[in-house]
Amino acid sequence: MFQFDLVVVGSGPAGRRGAIQAAKLGKKVLVIEQGKRVGGVSVHTGTIPSKTLRETALNLSGWRERGFYGKAYRVKDEISADDLRRRLLITLDHEVEVLEHQFARNRVQHMRGKASFVDPSTLEIVKDDGEVVKVTGASILLAVGTKPFRPDYIPFDNKTVLDSDELLDIEELPRSMVVIGAGVIGIEYATIFSALDTAVTLVDPKSTMLDFIDKEIVEDFTYQLRDRNMKILLGTKAEKVTKLDNGKVELQLDNGRRLVTDMVLFAAGRMGATDTLNLAAAGLEADSRGRLKVNPETFQTSVPNIFAAGDVVGFPSLASTSMEQGRIAARVAIGAVAKEPPKYFPYGIYAVPEISTCGLTEEEMKERGIPYECGIARFRETSRGHIMGLDTGLLKLIFSLKTRRLLGVHIVGEGATELVHIGQAVLNLKGTVEYFVENTFNYPTLAEAYKIAGLDAWNRMGDIKSEL
Repeated sequence: MFQFDLVVVGSGPAGRRGAIQAAKLGKKVLVIEQGKRVGGVSVHTGTIPSKTLRETALNLSGWRERGFYGKAYRVKDEISADDLRRRLLITLDHEVEVLEHQFARNRVQHMRGKASFVDPSTLEIVKDDGEVVKVTGASILLAVGTKPFRPDYIPFDNKTVLDSDELLDIEELPRSMVVIGAGVIGIEYATIFSALDTAVTLVDPKSTMLDFIDKEIVEDFTYQLRDRNMKILLGTKAEKVTKLDNGKVELQLDNGRRLVTDMVLFAAGRMGATDTLNLAAAGLEADSRGRLKVNPETFQTSVPNIFAAGDVVGFPSLASTSMEQGRIAARVAIGAVAKEPPKYFPYGIYAVPEISTCGLTEEEMKERGIPYECGIARFRETSRGHIMGLDTGLLKLIFSLKTRRLLGVHIVGEGATELVHIGQAVLNLKGTVEYFVENTFNYPTLAEAYKIAGLDAWNRMGDIKSEL
């Protein structure tokens, strides 16, 4: 029996950040990971692989240069699945190496095996060789993440009908693809393969998509997808998926339409990876999607010494927020003070084009009855946008008319996930429209769009100094 101050199950963003935080405060920490290497879903099948795939696709296809050289422009004429995988493996090796070094220098112990509860303080770990080890923790942090939801009516075969984890191992790029699920994961992969000139159809039973994103941004994004001939079938459900003798796949939709395609990606949701933890032995129960309920301030479950963080606790299911959740949970677990993070965090969607948002949407402003004004800037209005050959891209700022404070920043276009942090800082520091109007931005940059959007709003809000 091994005893620790904190036992962490899972080495993804929440798990590793929580483990290292506790170790830095002098605690004895163990991380249990059932995968072949540390890093969790984020490193091996989720965040890092999908973003690496995106970057490789944009580079090899010459996507970013087509504004100048035409839609037929290619950096590499024939792009193969091996081309995409080669860069992916290099990136993953680097990520694992960095993580293992972080564990080593902070004296975080880690063990490979499947963990399950014996009681609220004890875990049984079954190693690959069959050896069974029991460990106890004064506190336990569950950071097991999620796995793809795989309904019975979808004939998964890891070749032509796949989930988002299996997609990274395809042997060749499909000429056509149907993506079931217009959530973040489905949209990211649909637009990445569209950039590789795969004919993509997106299917979702909901009549809208990305409802948590500002509606004007979603409308601009949708226009860009349709403009490059992506088919978007919302309010339509795939009732039956059948593999054909010729190697293709047929989908029967609830409106009577039939689609025949080379590949189907099912990306309609994920489930908390809690089914093997024997939660009942710890006095815990997961919901229908395998997720755990926690106190949103401390990430403590209904069992006082057991905490949960990351995707397993649900929205927003971001690597960035998961890291902070893990850090806060670890501090509370070992009795250290945990400050609440700033109210507004950025949400990034690594589609093609990127979307990133922070703060309130225009719809939320209306719901709360806050008088507001918006400022809009299009990337083509900036000199940097012209230099980059951009004819799309939009930045939207939302200000309170009463306080003149920035309350929302929403971006769709090249570099959105980087640009959003300027707005995030101003928003959390309670900056006003005057910040953007009076400040100097590097020229030429896409960040100059903040000044353009600020002036756009300011022109309608009036000059506060002249009114005083």
